[in-house]
Amino acid sequence: GRHSMLPRHVQRLGRDWITHWNGSQILAFNSPVSSCMRWAGHYPPWAAFPLPNSADYSANWRFPLFFGPLRQFQNSNWHLDNYTQSCCFHLPNPSMKSKGEQPLTKKRRLSGQDDTSTLEQETNLSNQKEVSCLSVAQNEEKHRSKKGTIKRRWEFFCQRSKTMKIDKNKGCDQSSTGSEATFDFTVMSYNILSQNLLEDNSHLYKHCRQRLLFWTYRFPNILQEIKELDADVLCLQEVQEDHYRTEIKSSLESLGYHCEYKMRTGRKPDGCAICFKTSKFSLISSNPVEFFRHDIALLDRDNVGLVLLLQPRFHCKASAAICIANTHLLYNPRRGDIKLTQLAMLLAEIASVAPQKDGSFCPIIICGDFNSVPGSPLYRFIKEGKLNYEGLAIGKVSGQEQFPRGQRILSIPIWPKKLGISQNCVYEIKQQQKEENAGEKLEAAKPDNTQEIVIASEKLSSKLRHHFKLSSVYSHYFPETGIPEVTTCHSRSAVTVDYIFYSAANDDTAAQLGAEDSFCGGLKLLGRLALLTEKDLWTVNGLPNENNSSDHLPLLAEFRLIEQ
Repeated sequence: GRHSMLPRHVQRLGRDWITHWNGSQILAFNSPVSSCMRWAGHYPPWAAFPLPNSADYSANWRFPLFFGPLRQFQNSNWHLDNYTQSCCFHLPNPSMKSKGEQPLTKKRRLSGQDDTSTLEQETNLSNQKEVSCLSVAQNEEKHRSKKGTIKRRWEFFCQRSKTMKIDKNKGCDQSSTGSEATFDFTVMSYNILSQNLLEDNSHLYKHCRQRLLFWTYRFPNILQEIKELDADVLCLQEVQEDHYRTEIKSSLESLGYHCEYKMRTGRKPDGCAICFKTSKFSLISSNPVEFFRHDIALLDRDNVGLVLLLQPRFHCKASAAICIANTHLLYNPRRGDIKLTQLAMLLAEIASVAPQKDGSFCPIIICGDFNSVPGSPLYRFIKEGKLNYEGLAIGKVSGQEQFPRGQRILSIPIWPKKLGISQNCVYEIKQQQKEENAGEKLEAAKPDNTQEIVIASEKLSSKLRHHFKLSSVYSHYFPETGIPEVTTCHSRSAVTVDYIFYSAANDDTAAQLGAEDSFCGGLKLLGRLALLTEKDLWTVNGLPNENNSSDHLPLLAEFRLIEQ
């Protein structure tokens, strides 16, 4: 015949493959062909004709012999043991015991039997089959939705936050006593994975089905996540400029957000966005930060930051403000010098925006993808407010590589003086003013110690400081097991690189110790959306997946603004 090269058992398949089924039993295929049998007229490129609809089978069904090349057939894994209920169609229930026996309908016709007596039975049987197939499809859909989703739970640090979350339109907490006033709000940090970066780094997403990586599939999922989590402030990274302009901005505005955006410099098509609900905040100022400097060789990368000063609505004090910062630091694990300099530039901008009239800082929240792991020198600098980087290898700053290549040491100082930022991570002009004021007082008290002051300043040249008392929303390890939390997971790695840092109030039991400096009140962490382990994420095939369309998880925290 036409396909004489086919094995004998394959040639006989169309002749001998007649199966006995009871009522509503279903035959399903776990093969490339099976997906093509769901719809009439849909067929694979190698098929010579559209495969018929399941409803068209009324008697013995024979598998067509003209499949195409033998290799395609062999690779399609045709084994009855592999058939599952992933695709279903019906076969009749012919009571034929042997090859020569005829179907019941033909027997009745030849014997002159009246078909009307069995018509109702056949109709009922057909209905039972349809109900059964529908039930299987529904169960399959339920199973699929359960399998593709991992439930993340809320972890509360304050009992009252459970009840406060019910009231979405809460304002000033009138139950507070004395001079203390509170204002509760939620903040999300989310790297939504720029489509351009996804396509440029496709090797990171080999574990994903291709259709899950299209922006037309991903954006509705991302938007749905944002709707469900319903944060009052969104800090988004890897926001692609054309997508932001055409659909992201308008979609978020329709949800009640005002959006501020800073695109990366150079040819990079993505950036950072901070969006806040206008029902909760008003904008005082928006301050973009560009980390690229054409006159400084060290700063040749296009990363950016964005710092907003927000005024809470419905608050008891008209002077209350919150500083929200968002950034995406350089990825390169071997350029810790650039990462630290970019961080210093962001902190300097925050230090210029956050001071209040009395000289203290307003509450601060810093979100972003820092491309650094917990416990790394960069991470410790943020939390502890100080870092002695003398003798520190550049490749060890972020902790991304366990055994970094190259042992180049950080220079002292890391960045040149013409950047205009001091080792205290403030702009030099303000630093000079502060030092002059402090110098006048010191000179009046101890006029003979000038030489000691100069020597001390020389010794501090390899020490970085910042003026904020910052804590991390997340603890980075599950306390019961010690297993690390994960914020990003793809084909190459699963680690924590995303954070929400905040200036903790003195009575915040969830806060960790940081640098001591002056703050007006602060923030109390009420709760957070729990993170997951790497094992949890691989149960749904890592990230992105059917329901989570970024390679990062969204971080979400609830805060209470406290003023004294």
